[in-house]
Amino acid sequence: MRAVVFGVGGIGGTVAAALSLNGIEVIGIARGAQLNAIRARGLRVRTPRMDKVVRFDCVGSVAEAGLRPDDIVLLCMKTQDTAAALEDLRAAGLRDQPIFCLQNGVANERMALRLFPNVHGVTVMVPASFLTPGEIAVHAEPKLGIFDIGRYPHGQDADDTRLAQALDGSLIAGFVLDDVMASKYGKLLMNLGNILEAALGKGHGQDDLVEAARDEARADYAAHGIAFADVSMKDPRRAEHLRITDIEGVERVGGSTTQSLLRGLGSIETDYLNGEIVLLGRLAGVPTPVNAGLVALAARLVQEGAPAGGVDAAQLRADLGLA
Repeated sequence: MRAVVFGVGGIGGTVAAALSLNGIEVIGIARGAQLNAIRARGLRVRTPRMDKVVRFDCVGSVAEAGLRPDDIVLLCMKTQDTAAALEDLRAAGLRDQPIFCLQNGVANERMALRLFPNVHGVTVMVPASFLTPGEIAVHAEPKLGIFDIGRYPHGQDADDTRLAQALDGSLIAGFVLDDVMASKYGKLLMNLGNILEAALGKGHGQDDLVEAARDEARADYAAHGIAFADVSMKDPRRAEHLRITDIEGVERVGGSTTQSLLRGLGSIETDYLNGEIVLLGRLAGVPTPVNAGLVALAARLVQEGAPAGGVDAAQLRADLGLA
């Protein structure tokens, strides 16, 4: 088995390193400075217990990877980049090889299933940060993450077992589930606060806004009959496998949305997080004004090239009608 890690940022870098250190053949697909750094020096992975350079093959496109029948493909880009990645995989000749969506939100699996028959969801619980090209940090111990793995839209099969076995004994704890999407809908609830952290800064003190967004989501789930699992900090597996821990000399800047704003990438995934709740609400006739307002906020921040943490909380409340 070879793992094709498509997108070698914080999450992709973590899983590529974990699999490679566990003796699994890995090839990464990256671009720009990240690709050049990994090719030249390997990927430096900093954790509370480890500071190690991990080397694995890395190329700039799917075509360069040369897809093989024994490959498993791990999608690790943000959702707004998924459609282009899937087209690249189709052009490169992907057919029945399994695709695992190691991504936030619940839209990626459906996009992939439109083009390919063998699609799997993965709920990713990894507090990873992209520091500089060729360097990531993961603020967790004793494991670097927890993965819930399963067939999309439901069930499990031999490919899920293959990935879990590849992770067995590695830096990531893998769990195969019959209903991975319940886990992913639970993770979506957690991610609804990402844009607030990005806009207002860490420790913003506006937890009632986060809960308002989550209340809208729960109403949507009830209207659509969507089951969801609790993968929050109350999940007992976290106490055993995933304790958030500082790394000496490394600041934890925030979650994936904050990191996207800080790096000035020109896009963030809010349309597929809070925007998913807006979509579900519109389909079911459930009002979602808080999430709709947060989607609009995210679009404005990207259009203006605004820095992370620069929004005034009182003004945001007024904009959301919650002053």
